[in-house]
Amino acid sequence: MKAPGFWSRPPGLAAALLWPLSAVYAGATARRVAQPGLRLEVPVICVGNLTAGGTGKTPTVIDLVNRLAARGVRAHVVSRGYGGSLTGPVQVDPQTHDAGQVGDEPLLLAAFAPTWVARDRAAGARAAVAAGAQAVVLDDGFQNPALIKDLSIVVVDAGAGFGNGRVIPAGPLREPVAAGLARADLVLTIGAPAQQSGLSLPDTPPRLRGRLEPLATGMPWAGLPVFAFAGIGRPEKFFDTLRDLGVDLRGTVALADHQPLTPGLLKRLGDQAAQLSAQPVTTEKDAVRLPASLRGQVMTLPVRLQIEDAAPLDAALARIGL
Repeated sequence: MKAPGFWSRPPGLAAALLWPLSAVYAGATARRVAQPGLRLEVPVICVGNLTAGGTGKTPTVIDLVNRLAARGVRAHVVSRGYGGSLTGPVQVDPQTHDAGQVGDEPLLLAAFAPTWVARDRAAGARAAVAAGAQAVVLDDGFQNPALIKDLSIVVVDAGAGFGNGRVIPAGPLREPVAAGLARADLVLTIGAPAQQSGLSLPDTPPRLRGRLEPLATGMPWAGLPVFAFAGIGRPEKFFDTLRDLGVDLRGTVALADHQPLTPGLLKRLGDQAAQLSAQPVTTEKDAVRLPASLRGQVMTLPVRLQIEDAAPLDAALARIGL
């Protein structure tokens, strides 16, 4: 589903009417995160957020596992596998699994590090350690108490911030900002410089600033007639990235986050691209949901996280022995 529009506006009547349900939701989250978790024999790093929807967690996990690999650390990713049918624990195999089984994000992450899908995060983490993981990176799970986290990184979209500041369903928050930040070790805000300067946060925990940049592939994007579609938390960010590359953006379709790419939908998207004489382009996360027969026809624009000053992250990793 797509987020209601009032989540991104100052609180109004809808938010006020839903406040009692928000109080129940926030209370349930507070009780859940207070439960004791399992302590692993290897460090556990959690990449999470405080809001529903995309903030840039997947690029952050990719950056982390690459950063750890450069240090000689074999990190495994553990994910709930949102949108997939398998409950796990199961190690994702891109050659045999599809997004319908394991979810789109784990399928993408498996290209960078061994990735496990498990509804039971503790069971997934134990399986990862048994398979040789020297560190476990939790993709999401900040509000899940199954594991004791050695390092928790909260990712924030600098443009969207915390929306109207209200908890679900009155707003986009999974829990109150103050409660979430009190458990975080680092906050990573992702966005353009103007967005970064417009987002005010407390001095603690330490703040990292990052941006998503297109991966240099040698593709001459400037002037290319493009029809773009994306099913991520904020599709407009992807469309803006294409505009910044100078493409001739002839049409866009914003899909819901993780929306299944059914044959009917794909036909409509293909017909729209043909009518506009434009090349279909999508995100890496959407591309893994495409049927194999279409992957050669739809171009992908990969992006990677660039952290402005990674010293606080490096210090945090050293503190937990990585």
